[in-house]
Amino acid sequence: MTTLVLSPGEASHEQLEDIYRNETTASLDPACKPLIEEAASRISAAAAGSEAVYGVNTGFGKLASIKIAPEDTATLQRNLIISHCCGVGEPVSRRITRLMMTLKLLSFGRGASGVRWELVELLQNMLAKGVTPVIPSQGSVGASGDLAPLAHMTAVVLGEGEAEFDGEIMPGAKALERAGLSPIALGPKEGLAFINGTQFSTAFALAGLYDAWRAAKTSLVSCAMSTDAIMGSTAPLQPEIHTLRGHRGQIEVAETMSNILAGSEIRESHRDGDTRVQDPYCIRCQPQVAGAAMDVLRQAANTLLIEANAATDNPLVLTKANLIVSGGNFHAEPVGFAADMIALAVSEIGAISQRRVALMVDPTLSFDLPPFLTPEPGLNSGLMIAEVTTAALMSENKHLANPCVTDSTPTSANQEDHVSMAAHGARRLGQMIENLYHILGVEVLCASRGIEFRAPMQTSAKLSQAIARFRQNVTSLGSDRYMAPDLVAAKNLVSEGALLDAVDVALPELA
Repeated sequence: MTTLVLSPGEASHEQLEDIYRNETTASLDPACKPLIEEAASRISAAAAGSEAVYGVNTGFGKLASIKIAPEDTATLQRNLIISHCCGVGEPVSRRITRLMMTLKLLSFGRGASGVRWELVELLQNMLAKGVTPVIPSQGSVGASGDLAPLAHMTAVVLGEGEAEFDGEIMPGAKALERAGLSPIALGPKEGLAFINGTQFSTAFALAGLYDAWRAAKTSLVSCAMSTDAIMGSTAPLQPEIHTLRGHRGQIEVAETMSNILAGSEIRESHRDGDTRVQDPYCIRCQPQVAGAAMDVLRQAANTLLIEANAATDNPLVLTKANLIVSGGNFHAEPVGFAADMIALAVSEIGAISQRRVALMVDPTLSFDLPPFLTPEPGLNSGLMIAEVTTAALMSENKHLANPCVTDSTPTSANQEDHVSMAAHGARRLGQMIENLYHILGVEVLCASRGIEFRAPMQTSAKLSQAIARFRQNVTSLGSDRYMAPDLVAAKNLVSEGALLDAVDVALPELA
């Protein structure tokens, strides 16, 4: 099994996406061990001292004024974890949980958390051997750390809670035992180090980012298909138009779509004598809309990469300054903003794609395509209700795109009186992207059928490859048939990136 060795502070999107998509095992570069151990020794000394240090020898939150005796510090940390296991809802997927565990390793690797190296090793071994904590998906407000979900993750380290191992859900202690591992009792501050942090919110936001980027790239293929299906103009893709404005995403989208459409007989057939001066915005303004969405995703990507490499617990051990200081790095406001940005981009990519679906099925707009893309309209309804489904999904995404980061509420007896709501802001991205995959799948379903109606004229070689791949899973629609499986198959081809592989053209990069 391949193991990625991560350097704390330097993990890349390429590495993190590999962990998310392929469940690749990761471990920390051993070079960070001395700094981790030095911070742990400073915490140990503080726990034995008389000075109050938050979370080391005091209670938590509103109870921080209560001093804890040295002999009770281990109990304090255990109680912290089990009392915070208050998550509810569906379990987090294994892929996101493993990414979350990896992000916690990266945070520990900065050498400011004060945990012992043996805890790092246990977390690494859990990843390597497939011990995956069962983490309820609801319960974090994204400040003071993703407390409840991170507590459920940490409970397995103690031999508590539940974990998945070898495809079976079982008690955490049993999962560790079956994997040949042993639980570890937490020392001073170690429980707090585990549950203070943004790794739950960040893992969901990163998953949303990577899936949104795949969808954004697929929208360039689907729009190119739609352009040929309606015999649209490629004049708006002229590079000079986009360089005059200067936005990177817009320039790249226009260039990519030009490459995808190059050599289309359909386009050449109406280049001269075309009576339409302009296509609707959903065709003509794809570079401006999809390009802007891609630029927004890149901004979010920059924020999330910084966060993935950050130390986000509290208090932090500042080794060079010989200080243990309480701060607020656990507040997930940057993640919340990034998640809201991703949501806006996802909603807009779907909105303009849905308008292209509507364009293709409407005989008053689609330039001689049959109504609802069926050869016998009236007797058959064709893709009429597939378009309605995309309208429903587009509307749902518009509602889900409302910002979450502005919805603060006080918690913990007003000690934590402003929170980020990053957790559900990031978690909602999964549903939004599933909706978007479906919308894009229906667009490809319509556009491929529209192009077939243009025969004997042929589309470009690149789009022919994409349509051929699509037809391996979704046959061409003639008479009406039970449609639901077609929509699922189309969505799966989008979500798996199959059409991107088939089109075989250079695509914009996230970095």
